[in-house]
Amino acid sequence: MLTIEAIKWKFRRLYLPVSSDTLVLEVGSGGNPYPRSNVLLDAYEETRERHYDPLVHDRPTVLAFGENLPFRDKTFDFVIAAHVLEHTHKPEKFLEELQRVAHAGYIETPDAFMERINPYKDHRLEVTLRNDCLMIRKKDAWVVDASLVELYEERAKRWVTQQLIPDHPADFHVRYYWKDRINYQIINPKTDASWQPVDSNNIMENMLKGQYIRHMILKLFRRVLSQTRRNSRIELLPLLRCPSCHKGEISMLGAWIVCGNCKSKYKVDQGVYFMHSQKTRNR
Repeated sequence: MLTIEAIKWKFRRLYLPVSSDTLVLEVGSGGNPYPRSNVLLDAYEETRERHYDPLVHDRPTVLAFGENLPFRDKTFDFVIAAHVLEHTHKPEKFLEELQRVAHAGYIETPDAFMERINPYKDHRLEVTLRNDCLMIRKKDAWVVDASLVELYEERAKRWVTQQLIPDHPADFHVRYYWKDRINYQIINPKTDASWQPVDSNNIMENMLKGQYIRHMILKLFRRVLSQTRRNSRIELLPLLRCPSCHKGEISMLGAWIVCGNCKSKYKVDQGVYFMHSQKTRNR
């Protein structure tokens, strides 16, 4: 039986504390963007990090890295970064970019305790909240404490994952709203978190029937609750800057965006803007 807390958690994505005219960017939008987002950004069309969940691009969509956002300064009123911060090995740069392009925002991650006992193969950070400050610890491998994980999996995992977390999901996640400045601290800034993720055996999990039904339900919610008419009128070009030289001297030339300063070219295909910088393409 679902608790009130669990029900609220499931529907948290349907509400943001912003006005109807707020311009909202979502970084790491993936296969289930917030209905209220106006512009979407993700790093990849396909990636194991979201279990090959299909990329949703039902509104203006950009492909680029969160550590080098291809937008002009303070372009957005609000930016969402839900379950994406923990994937970067450069949290300082990622958070600097959020603050550069937006006036305020929302960050959501697994809590450090949950990450420590239930580590994810693609998560490079442990994040928790103390006195309204994001405390961030870089992971030097996907499993930080193998002995703890083994003890937990042997004795407690089934109770925690099947009962405790479903009944009290908010206690196992970080939810952080910010305005003007993100208050954060990197506990171990010299740790190298750029290790190669291990292979996953769940490549085809998004093909399950249950997942298909879930996608159809979420698609319906987005269609009803999104600012569809407004989103269709948004012109991305005036919002963008070149991710290679960081200048705003860009223009459209056929199916390409061309930078007048450094001459870099970026493809536009089926409404998706491929704005990966040549400097960071091989991250």
